[in-house]
Amino acid sequence: MSDTNYEIYAVKYATRPAKRSSNFIGGDAHDGPMPMDYFVWLIRNRQRTIVVDIGFTKEMADQRARTYLQSPRDGLALLGVDAAAVKDVIITHMHYDHVGTYQDFPGARFHLQDDEMNYATGRHMRHHQFNHSYEVEDIVGMVRLVHQDKVAFHQGDDEFAPGISLHRLGGHTMGLQCVRVQTARGPVVLASDSSHYYEHMETGRCFPTTFHVGEMMEAYGTLRRLAASPLHIIPGHDPLVMERYPAPDPALAGIAVRLDAAPKGAA
Repeated sequence: MSDTNYEIYAVKYATRPAKRSSNFIGGDAHDGPMPMDYFVWLIRNRQRTIVVDIGFTKEMADQRARTYLQSPRDGLALLGVDAAAVKDVIITHMHYDHVGTYQDFPGARFHLQDDEMNYATGRHMRHHQFNHSYEVEDIVGMVRLVHQDKVAFHQGDDEFAPGISLHRLGGHTMGLQCVRVQTARGPVVLASDSSHYYEHMETGRCFPTTFHVGEMMEAYGTLRRLAASPLHIIPGHDPLVMERYPAPDPALAGIAVRLDAAPKGAA
């Protein structure tokens, strides 16, 4: 493997049932089931091991009525990754399901956008529409890590490492960022919650928890420009990710898939 090409994995750690009406601004005319999966992502090559987002705890799953499959730490361990040894964690945004197990990564530096910290600690958190997806203790924990010099801030687009770049998109939150990763099949973009489901970016619709609808709509075009093709964009919560990509090992079917591999059935 080239030092600028990476393997990428999605690791599923939780799920919940949901209806289509709860996943689109304005609802949906066909209000059937549209479940939501929860992932963390692993990027690695011979030189680097990087985790993107770190999920939530069993206690938070119980509090928010999510079905917990295993901790993100335990899911990563199935791929041979010791969370305590991880040096870099990219946080796409600080919602509870993306930052809630930071204690399991004691050796890590956490990378996020200036705008995200400003948003999560600023005036907009007075409003339930914006604050309901954040947990105060997670935010306080990240502020403590800032004072321990364990948080690296990025502003806009930034080169993270050879073959990996960060891109502020906003939309879902003020400081949401995606991650562009060079792989043997071309650049893959971990969209995170700039598009919860494939259907959001494919149809130009938005998830209801959105800070700036205009930025979210513009983000779909940015994702397409950053990726080698639409087949190289990975949404943040779509169960189809687990169906479209191969497991790295039959024993990990339903738990982890390889995103640097071509989708099943693709040429």
